[in-house]
Amino acid sequence: MFSILIGLILLMVFAYLGWSIIWIAPIVAGVVALMSGMDLMDTYTDTYMSGFVNFAKQWFPIFLLGAVFGKLMEDTGAAKSVAYQITKMIGEKRAILGVLVASAVLTYGGVSLFVVVFAIYPIALALFRNADISRKLIAPTIVLGAFTFTMTAVPGTPQIQNLIPMKTFHTSPMAGSWMGVVSSLIMAVGGYLWLVGRQKKMAANGDTFKEISQGAGSNEEQQALPNWIVSLLPLLLVVVLLNGIKLDAIPSLLAGIVLILLMNVSRYKKFIPSINEGAKGSVMAIINTSAAVGFGAVVTSVPDFERITDLLLGISSNPLISESLIVQILAMITGSASGGMGIAMQALGDTYYQLSQSTGVSQEAFHRMASIASGASILPHNGALLTLLAVTNVTHKDCYKDVFIVGLVIPTIAVIAGIIMASIGLI
Repeated sequence: MFSILIGLILLMVFAYLGWSIIWIAPIVAGVVALMSGMDLMDTYTDTYMSGFVNFAKQWFPIFLLGAVFGKLMEDTGAAKSVAYQITKMIGEKRAILGVLVASAVLTYGGVSLFVVVFAIYPIALALFRNADISRKLIAPTIVLGAFTFTMTAVPGTPQIQNLIPMKTFHTSPMAGSWMGVVSSLIMAVGGYLWLVGRQKKMAANGDTFKEISQGAGSNEEQQALPNWIVSLLPLLLVVVLLNGIKLDAIPSLLAGIVLILLMNVSRYKKFIPSINEGAKGSVMAIINTSAAVGFGAVVTSVPDFERITDLLLGISSNPLISESLIVQILAMITGSASGGMGIAMQALGDTYYQLSQSTGVSQEAFHRMASIASGASILPHNGALLTLLAVTNVTHKDCYKDVFIVGLVIPTIAVIAGIIMASIGLI
């Protein structure tokens, strides 16, 4: 327990200081191994690298296609066109709601979180400037729109956090629909009300928009964007194929990519750079996540970890409680929702599948709770959060309080609500 705790603290501190997870994860895993009396080289070459490679082997195609799809949406202007139109319809006076909805639509359409950050930020900056809202609230708003309910809870989302449990529980992306809908409403409405309240309080204290750069979201850029309805078609295609026709994620994302290429065939010369950049981005994303999974694999191999899991498995007669706790804790440890859930499913997925057969608890409920719990985990060393802070030019001190509320506290409330719903059979 002590070695795991020290490892988590070191991982958080070094990530907070800006060190790459690719570098610190194996080092901290080595510290955990030494403190636990494990052989250092065997731990690294076998345990750590097995966790790393197995996750990459299983999920790289989806990371690759998702990143390429998102990059093409970004470079063709389609993502910005959709986002700008949504914010325009909602109105500049409701800047927080506009950025929230735009982020949610892009995420639900299959655009990766990292691409959403880059696509939304210039629009958010312009809207917050015009509404005179503090820039400190941009990051928490994007966290709420892209990193919470559309990533884990909304039924049918093509995000990886909703796809990982499918193989374990033999379910579909629509698993636990009612649980997902209610959990989504808790996160979306609760988070929005918190941010609006914070906006009013900050404005009363004189904390309003402060300029750091010029030109973001200019009218000239907006006028050059493609038609927003046409730009929405690839997003709709991915969602319909994945949930309506029930294709796998790989062919669904491939179809979305092909449609973007056909819609922008006159700009074919830009395809190769966009696809190349998307592919490069997917490599960094999968390596970052796999590095975190490798660390988690070492944690799960610590001799006392089995006692910890036994303790958690026996914490309640309701297995959804232990599953949610284990997934949430591992996601917190690794700083990655997909990484933490990947570890949990590799280590305990078969156990929970068997429990779904023996206890009568629906496999769909296990799927949805694993997904929701994975997102209720945004600690300061979270990889996606570090990227978001770098893009939005704010610090943990500026905004982590609000990120903590909308990205961890309220999603944890949604986890509790989901467990209660499953317990009364409302799945």
